[in-house]
Amino acid sequence: MQAEEAIYSEPAVRLRNITKRYGETLALDAVNLDIAANQVVALLGPNGAGKTTLLHILCTILQPDNGAAEISGFDILRQPLKARKHLGVVFQEPSLDDRLSVYENLDFHGLVYQVPWRLRRQRIDEVLALVELEEWREEMVRSLSSGMKRRLEIARALIHDSRVILLDEPTVGLDVQSRARIWEYLGYLRRTREITVIVTTHYIDEVEECDEVCIIDKGTILAQGSPQALKQTHGRQVLRVTPRDQAADAEIVALFPDAIRNKSDQLLLQSANPQMIDDFLQQFGTRVRQLDIDTASLESVFLSLTGRELRDKPADAREKTFAFGRRGGDFKR
Repeated sequence: MQAEEAIYSEPAVRLRNITKRYGETLALDAVNLDIAANQVVALLGPNGAGKTTLLHILCTILQPDNGAAEISGFDILRQPLKARKHLGVVFQEPSLDDRLSVYENLDFHGLVYQVPWRLRRQRIDEVLALVELEEWREEMVRSLSSGMKRRLEIARALIHDSRVILLDEPTVGLDVQSRARIWEYLGYLRRTREITVIVTTHYIDEVEECDEVCIIDKGTILAQGSPQALKQTHGRQVLRVTPRDQAADAEIVALFPDAIRNKSDQLLLQSANPQMIDDFLQQFGTRVRQLDIDTASLESVFLSLTGRELRDKPADAREKTFAFGRRGGDFKR
């Protein structure tokens, strides 16, 4: 018992100088990160930022080129089996067996992790109740909706003695209601089971209630802290402008060379204080079609740190290769 308590007193996740390249592309650049136990932490960044690569290294299905990492005190390179014992994973790509029922998927996962028969059945009942799938326990997985499958994958990650749950973009492709329910389950897990939850996402609106947010881009952790602390330290008030014509657009860019153009072809002017806004309106008030003032937010934090908005593009093919080629079965070996 003392040994187990010692394990849990360690940081849930510890990363030291984790580096990974795909050919000439630097996917992770000497990443250092400590995540305390019993926290909900979001890795916030665009697709292709290195989030999935980082999770695959923590899952022990991908080795870093340099650096070291620990899960619950266990070295993922020297003690991968012990690290996996304390790890639950929900991959970005589906990894359920749709030829089996809901119950059979959970039962098989428990068998692989050598969960005793009685305890396995008890936990299956508990996790199905948690994710509200009790009525579907005998249904074939192929008949479930996308949101229900995602909830089942979360349930599966809890069958064994997982202390850290990794979820890679768990709400991608889900409707708003399903996305909200997924986050409700994650918060409930943190409160009731003292489990550390690490989630990757590029949806800024989802991470406001997290204990900590790590902003990652181009393989580098740019900032880490509570949402409020990040806003106070890095947030900026932003003037969002839609010029009326190309002439006005050109004049605004000439006067504000640091203006950022977003995907909606709006101009974003940072550090918009009251005097700056008044001056802008006097000069361009009749030459803009729309003008909005964004208060300090996590979106403005990302903008301040990277010089652009959080882009939303398809996942990087290099990272998806591992999600398709090394799904649940390979992970559990």
